[in-house]
Amino acid sequence: MATWSNFNLQNANSPLMEQIIFFHDHTLIILLIITILVGYLMFSLFFNKYINRYLLEQQMIEMIWTILPAITLIFIALPSLRLLYLLDEINNPLITLKCIGHQWYWSYEYSDFNKNIEFDSYMIPSNDMNMNNFRLLDVDNHTILPFNNQIRILVTATDVIHSWTVPSLGIKVDANPGRLNQTNFFLNRPGLFYGQCSEICGANHSFMPIVIESIQIKNFINWINNYS
Repeated sequence: MATWSNFNLQNANSPLMEQIIFFHDHTLIILLIITILVGYLMFSLFFNKYINRYLLEQQMIEMIWTILPAITLIFIALPSLRLLYLLDEINNPLITLKCIGHQWYWSYEYSDFNKNIEFDSYMIPSNDMNMNNFRLLDVDNHTILPFNNQIRILVTATDVIHSWTVPSLGIKVDANPGRLNQTNFFLNRPGLFYGQCSEICGANHSFMPIVIESIQIKNFINWINNYS
């Protein structure tokens, strides 16, 4: 969960989100260096007497400030491409979860088991909430998944475009009608991980949250066996 009065990314709950945060910090340092350098040059120009021949007629400095941005872009592009391919990789998932977006709730299907497990997940109205619930974030049916296992999710929609998003997992997948998108994630630890639809899908767009409950694999098997 995000915390109040903080303008940070949420704590990572998957290896991919950790890599995204590392890349964000890496790029931020480069931007900081560029900002300081350009700010220093602009500040120097305010006091320039137009007598510095290294700034006015020097080709070497022109070469330097042409080559440096190219090298900087390489330092940004290589980690970015590595991360892009990591996000697209599907690594022998243990479980496949199908998620279907509706106006305005989510449906989930577990298709890997003998019994047909499917349910709808609606936001809990403010009148029915308990003291330990989060307003506009909690749902009546959590998405139960085991941690320390590779999980694949298939995402689609029945009406308009939705987006299945869980920030702490680094997951954001568009749910398009008539199309099946897929991605994968790996839960690092047990807990409740919250997300919301990130596509403007109509009047109640902000009222279709996502709650993933991460549990041990043996408890997940018990939940599957006892599901009715």
